[in-house]
Amino acid sequence: MNTRRIALGGIALAGLVAFAASATLSGAAEYKVEDEAIKASLTGKAGDAGNGKKVFLNRKKGNCLACHVVASLKDQPFHGQVGPPLDGTASRWKEGELRLRIVNSKIVNKDTIMPAFHRAEGLHRVLKKFKGKTVLSAQEVEDVLAYVMTMKE
Repeated sequence: MNTRRIALGGIALAGLVAFAASATLSGAAEYKVEDEAIKASLTGKAGDAGNGKKVFLNRKKGNCLACHVVASLKDQPFHGQVGPPLDGTASRWKEGELRLRIVNSKIVNKDTIMPAFHRAEGLHRVLKKFKGKTVLSAQEVEDVLAYVMTMKE
């Protein structure tokens, strides 16, 4: 994927999708969207919250702090303020709703700048070596989801 510049509220955001450089898996898992949610696990098994936190923080994978603030992660530098704060997220959203937002948030909000972390088709300006690959594997999506589900009020 190419690095893009997006102006938002007078702030230029560079490289929101640059971390796709770490994509190594081909294709996306099949899933069914129902009631603005993906209710079933992409892998058929639960995620690992410990690994999910690692992916969440990894600047070459999830890179979630580039756009979101998480108050409990004060030891981590450079929290973004483009996306909503994630504190209490698991108290506000159901697991399937959050899974959909991680997989492809454009299904819920076509104008969002949040990258589709588990989408390989229908993308534009993708570098040849990343075509047909997802940013996160299906298991990494489940792991990040398991971690985000620990963020309760």
